[in-house]
Amino acid sequence: MTSNMQDYDAVRASFRWERPAKYNFAREVIDAWAARDPNKLALHWVDDYGHEAKRTFADISVRSQQLARALTNLGVSRGDTVIVILGRQIAWWETVSACLRMGAVVSPGTTQLSAKDIAYRVQASRAVAVITDDVNAAKVDGVRHECLSLKAFLVVDVERPGWVNFEAALTGVKADFPAVDTRADEDALCYFTSGTTGYPKMTIHTHSYAIGHQITGRYWLDLRPEDLHWNISDTGWAKAAWSSYFGPWSQGAAMFVHHTGGFDVKRTLDLLARHPITTMCGAPTIYRMVVLQDLSTYKFPHLRHCVGAGEPLNPEVIEVWKRATGLVIRDGYGQTETVLLCGSFPCLPPRIGSMGKPSPGIDLDVVDDDGNVLPPDTEGNIAIRVKPERPQGLFKGYKGNPEQTESVFKGDWYFTGDRATKDKDGYFWFVGRADDVILSSGYRIGPFEVESALIEHPAVAESAVVASPDPTRGEVVKAFVILAPGYKGSDELVKELQEHVKSVTAPYKYPRKIEFVDSLPKTVSGKIRRVELRQKEWAEVR
Repeated sequence: MTSNMQDYDAVRASFRWERPAKYNFAREVIDAWAARDPNKLALHWVDDYGHEAKRTFADISVRSQQLARALTNLGVSRGDTVIVILGRQIAWWETVSACLRMGAVVSPGTTQLSAKDIAYRVQASRAVAVITDDVNAAKVDGVRHECLSLKAFLVVDVERPGWVNFEAALTGVKADFPAVDTRADEDALCYFTSGTTGYPKMTIHTHSYAIGHQITGRYWLDLRPEDLHWNISDTGWAKAAWSSYFGPWSQGAAMFVHHTGGFDVKRTLDLLARHPITTMCGAPTIYRMVVLQDLSTYKFPHLRHCVGAGEPLNPEVIEVWKRATGLVIRDGYGQTETVLLCGSFPCLPPRIGSMGKPSPGIDLDVVDDDGNVLPPDTEGNIAIRVKPERPQGLFKGYKGNPEQTESVFKGDWYFTGDRATKDKDGYFWFVGRADDVILSSGYRIGPFEVESALIEHPAVAESAVVASPDPTRGEVVKAFVILAPGYKGSDELVKELQEHVKSVTAPYKYPRKIEFVDSLPKTVSGKIRRVELRQKEWAEVR
C-alpha cells in the first residue's frame, strides 16, 4: 500500500493551509462523515473484561447533539470551559465532540489528577462544568467549596448524590443541536501543560487547531477511511487530540480504544495481534516495554504503519521492532502548543534517531537566540516562523499569562524551548530541552544521546540522564537506570554500562555516576521529568 505522501518535496512546495473564517469540527468532520455513510465506523472499543462496543460517526453525531443540548439545559453556554476527566470511556469522545459542537471550551485532564490539581484547574479556567467518573467525582466533592464557578456536575457509569448521571442526562433529549457557527480563531481547547517550574500553564487552542491536525492524520499517521488506528495514550494528554481524535477522524479512520485500569504489555500485544489494527501510535515508554518481550511469538497481520511521539525514540528500540515486524517506527515531534511540526514521514528514507523533516505548512528551523538561522550541524533552538502568517494549529497563547506568551515569541519566530541540529539534507536531530543540556568541562552533552546508548545494553529497560554537580568539571553526567528483568545492580554492572556508553558514543559523554532505581518521575503524559531528578542532584550544593 502506498503512502498518502509520495513525494515529500513536492507536497511541501505545493501545500497551502485552508484558512476559513468559520470552522467547527463537529460539523465539518463528524456530521459530514455521518451524512456520507451512516454506517461508517468511528470507534471500536474494548475493555479488560471482554466487553466490546462499536460506534459509527452517526452515533457520535447524535450523542454529541444530545449532550450539547443537555449541557445547555444545565447552564453551560458558548465560551464556557468544561473540565473533562475521563479515561478511555466512550463518553470522552462524545463529550469532546459535544463541547466543540456547542462552542464550549473543552479542557481534558488525566484521571491521575489530585483533588488539589482539579481545584487549581477549575479556578484558573473558571470552569462551569465538570464531567468525570466516580473516583474523580469524589475528588471534586472534596474541593467543591473551592470551585465556586462550577454549576454542572456530570458523572459516568454510576449514580452519585449531588451529581447528574451522564446517561440519565441524555435520556429523552432530542438530537437537535446543529454545530454552532464558531469562528476559526475562537477558543476551543484548554490544555494544562506540565511545566518544569510553577503551576501548569493554560495552553489555548482555537477551532482551527483541528485543521492543523489534518497534516498529522493524513501525512504522519498516513490514515485512510478504511484504517483502524490505535493510539496508546492517556486521554488527558494533548497527544490524544493528535492521534485519538482530530488526526484519525479528519481522515475518516476509525479509532481502536482499549479502556484499561493499567498498561499491561502482554495484553497490549495480544490485542494488537487479535484485532484488525492497521496503524499504531505509542509513546517511547510503550515501545521500550514492548521490545523487552519475545516478539517472535506474536503476529500482527494487519499492522502496516507505526509511529512514536512524546520524546525521541532510541535507535535500538526502533531496530528491535523492525527486526520483529518489518516496520520502522516513524518518529514525530510537536508540543502541547502545536500540531505535528516534524516527522519521519513514510515516504522519507528513515534516518534512525532523527526526528525527520518539517511538516507541510510548517516553516521549521534551527536558530540562535536572536532568531538567525544556523548552518547545518550546528546546535540551536527549534523554532517556527510565524510571520508573515502563522501556521494552522499553533496555540493562541497561555491564558492569563501574557508575559509567558510573549517570552516564547521572538521576532518572526515561536521558540519551542527544545534544541536540535539540522543536517545538510534537512533532517532534524533532537538534542534536548534547552534546560536539560549538560555542560561538563566545556562540552555540551544532550541527555538523549546518553540514554540511547544505555538502552542498547540488554540490562537497561529505561534510563534518565541529568547533570550532577562536580567540583572539577562543573557538571558530570548522571544516569538513573531501571534494569531489565533478570538483572541486579552492582558495581560491576556500573562499570560495564560506563564502558558500553564509551564504546558507542563519545567517551566524554559516559555517565560518571549511575544510580539504579525502580521507577522514574514522569509527567501525566509519560515524559520523564528530568528536572525533578536534576533538582535532587543539586539540592545539597544550593
